[in-house]
Amino acid sequence: MKALWNNQILAESDDTIVIEGNHYFPRQSINEEFFKESNSHTICPWKGQASYYSLAVDGETNEDAAWYYPDPKEPAKGFKDYVAFWKGVEVTS
Repeated sequence: MKALWNNQILAESDDTIVIEGNHYFPRQSINEEFFKESNSHTICPWKGQASYYSLAVDGETNEDAAWYYPDPKEPAKGFKDYVAFWKGVEVTS
C-alpha cells in the first residue's frame, strides 16, 4: 500500500492494518521529511487520544492530514506506532 499526496509517496508498506476502513501504516514506513508535528488531538472512545501530523510537500501544507495513537487504550494496543491518513491523501495498492 502507498499513501500519496501532492505527487509524493508519504508512506509505503505491505504491512498496513485496516481499522474502520482506514489503512494504518507502520511508523517506520513513513517518509518523515514530509511530516510535521501538530498540536491537534482528538479522542476516540475505544482507541484513546489521537495526535496529528500536518504534511508539507513542495511548499504546500495539508493540516492535520495524518494521525496516530501514541498511547492507545488496551483494545487498540496492536496499532501503536501506526499512522493513518485523510484530507485528500490517496491510499492505493
